[in-house]
Amino acid sequence: MHSIFGHRSSGLPQWMRRAGRLPMNVVVSTAICVAVSVAVSTAAIGATLETPETPETPVAPAAPAAPSAPTQEISPAEVMVFQTNHMQNIHSPVDLTYAYKKAVVSAPGIDDLIHVDVTKINPDGTATVSLRFLTGTRKLAIPEVEHSKGNPLLLGFLEWDIAQMKALTGGSTGYFRRRIRIALAEAAVIRPTTITYKGKKLDAQEVSFQPYRNDPMHEKFEKYVDKRYTFVFSNKVPGGVYQIGTQLSTEKVGALTVSTVAQENMRTDETITLVKEDSKK
Repeated sequence: MHSIFGHRSSGLPQWMRRAGRLPMNVVVSTAICVAVSVAVSTAAIGATLETPETPETPVAPAAPAAPSAPTQEISPAEVMVFQTNHMQNIHSPVDLTYAYKKAVVSAPGIDDLIHVDVTKINPDGTATVSLRFLTGTRKLAIPEVEHSKGNPLLLGFLEWDIAQMKALTGGSTGYFRRRIRIALAEAAVIRPTTITYKGKKLDAQEVSFQPYRNDPMHEKFEKYVDKRYTFVFSNKVPGGVYQIGTQLSTEKVGALTVSTVAQENMRTDETITLVKEDSKK
């Protein structure tokens, strides 16, 4: 199998599984998933981006294995995230800079940077890439991955996001991954949009989904029920990924409905936006 993130795809992690089985033509390299997972697991993320809470003791059980069934058709949203050659419009080494912003009502915001470093363009059209995710005490350095077609920002962000949710709830990494994959497969909405990059209006496509809206385990992860993810893709920008965002406004804590003021205080907006490209000498 070949991957948009590299040539190796043996031992694929849960990102590649939808409800317990692996669609044969959806592959993402183990190399980048492992690199991101290890980097995330060794960082003190809970204290850097969110106010720590007391972890919930229940841990979501693994979903039961699904019976054998024909390979499922891959959804357009899955194709955009996992099967598109995001690097196809990069023809020379470049540093892509993304601005990270996190806004929490009634709490200090965070402004930081993320770098996707493309160090080599290979004859087969793939690229050698690495990821510098945030800076300072929040920094995650993801090692180089050769022969990549996918933008490592996607999995870098998803693994980072999941690690935060795991730290705050006690839920399992595999559980959160599966909810995101199922949402991409079954409930994602794609719509055309327009972005502005380097002063130009460009065509783009927006993918949005809410993994926990119809979550059977929602009582254990109540704060994420309304969490929305938005990915904006455009083949007019280098690296194919223009923006990643999440929006979260918790309306309930356990069985208690909180006041409008308290709801507003719980609102969190997070965005990662491509701001520039710098050619490498």
